[in-house]
Amino acid sequence: MAGVLALSLGLLAGCSAPSVSTQTGGPAVAPAQDRDALEAQIAEVTQALRALGPGVDPDEAARAARIAVLKPLDWAREWQVVDAPLVHNVKVVNGFREKGVCQDWADAMEIALHAEGFRTLDIHRAIANARNIKLEHATVIVTADGQPWDSGLILDPWRIGQGRLYTARVGEDDRYSWESREAVRAWTREWKARALAQQG
Repeated sequence: MAGVLALSLGLLAGCSAPSVSTQTGGPAVAPAQDRDALEAQIAEVTQALRALGPGVDPDEAARAARIAVLKPLDWAREWQVVDAPLVHNVKVVNGFREKGVCQDWADAMEIALHAEGFRTLDIHRAIANARNIKLEHATVIVTADGQPWDSGLILDPWRIGQGRLYTARVGEDDRYSWESREAVRAWTREWKARALAQQG
């Protein structure tokens, strides 16, 4: 029975994760004693964004970092995310929650960052596992203005769970192999065209 449940969770989830966990984490909103930890994470993400290139404005990096660390905690509360990522995904797929799969986190992050109108940072979308049997995962990647998406920093509030931000440079992510959303969409169009041609 446990194997069937694990398989069901994996097939229904919509985003992949290294393992299925039914444990719940801490509260989506950090208690007062964790504010220092959040501020420290904001400082770390600010530095990582500034390191993307000499042209990155320090104020823009700080604003982007604050959004990336804090806003997902608000979304977690709004979307009632209290479980591990895959468990919550199953709730969404089965209609018990409205939002909270990786696509929702990536959409919300992209919208929040674009709303800032950054001049020295570019916002990109990427997808992993689009061309294989593993379940897809979506995220936002930030680069210095004009730089290729794969030189950027991943901002992924889905992976750890409950809106807690995961960051890494694209080339340093040991769990996912990313492609730009544009490349995945082009591949999908070609694949559909080939499938239709074979049917005709």
